[in-house]
Amino acid sequence: MEIKKEIDNFLFGRKEIELTVKSNSSPKKEEMLKSVAKKFSVPEKNVHIEGIYGKFGSQEFKVVIKIYSSEEDKKRIETKKKKVKKQ
Repeated sequence: MEIKKEIDNFLFGRKEIELTVKSNSSPKKEEMLKSVAKKFSVPEKNVHIEGIYGKFGSQEFKVVIKIYSSEEDKKRIETKKKKVKKQ
């Protein structure tokens, strides 16, 4: 894991981090969540993975992460996607 960009966003009470990860296959969100929480010494509840982006044929992946100061801030700012029911 290599940190490309790190911004402290005081308005929303979070850190916005852009990482580069080298892997043979696309990293799973659960694995990234655990490794980021361990690296930055924060609870997993406070970490939101915005996305994992890769290019075809490349072994480098860009991971965009937001680390909130508290779980309440995360719940207040991040919205959950609604599930669409099949009819």
